[in-house]
Amino acid sequence: MIKLENEESLDNLIICHQCHTLHEEVPIKDGSKALCGECGTVLYRYDSKLIDHGLALSITALIFFAVANFFPIVKIELLGHEQFITIPKTFLSLFEQGFYIVGLLVAFLIFFFPLMVFTLYATIFLLLKFRRGKKLTKELLVLLSHALKWNMSDIFLISILVALVKLIGYAQIQMGLAFWALLVYVAIDIYLTKQIRLSEIWMFRKRIFSDDRP
Repeated sequence: MIKLENEESLDNLIICHQCHTLHEEVPIKDGSKALCGECGTVLYRYDSKLIDHGLALSITALIFFAVANFFPIVKIELLGHEQFITIPKTFLSLFEQGFYIVGLLVAFLIFFFPLMVFTLYATIFLLLKFRRGKKLTKELLVLLSHALKWNMSDIFLISILVALVKLIGYAQIQMGLAFWALLVYVAIDIYLTKQIRLSEIWMFRKRIFSDDRP
């Protein structure tokens, strides 16, 4: 049984996301990982290069995200007419047709939230790298935990692929630079959110600021 002496003791506890068993955090060596005693699921890892890797991936994702938005995703030629599709055009066309609520929702899901997520990642990793912003990093991590739920870049990519498959027999399709940039961006997105858990960033933050005094 785990006994809590005060509220600060909660910071030393971690719950398994698979079986929800509560564990007490223990120090582990660099490159190793802690497993759940009940189901064997990975609870957390310790990688001394986590901040550098996370910062590099975040900046790379922002670069590819910019390319994916400023260049055409695909060119469709149908009956002699060419049409270029871009991410901004996807939701701007909805505004032009009067679907303001739908257009605003799509804009947030495929543009604003993805941009926010990786901007937050880059800012957090940058602050942790230079050991700055103890309170700010806490607030940004809380905000990031909420924003991650609304990042729909992978769903958007799948919807594009489904639409292209349906159009193959009716039109000539040419993938643009933005399509390949979007592929790379989504791959980084999936890797970063799956391999670097927020709990591990929280633990790294606690380790960095453990010697600070309020």
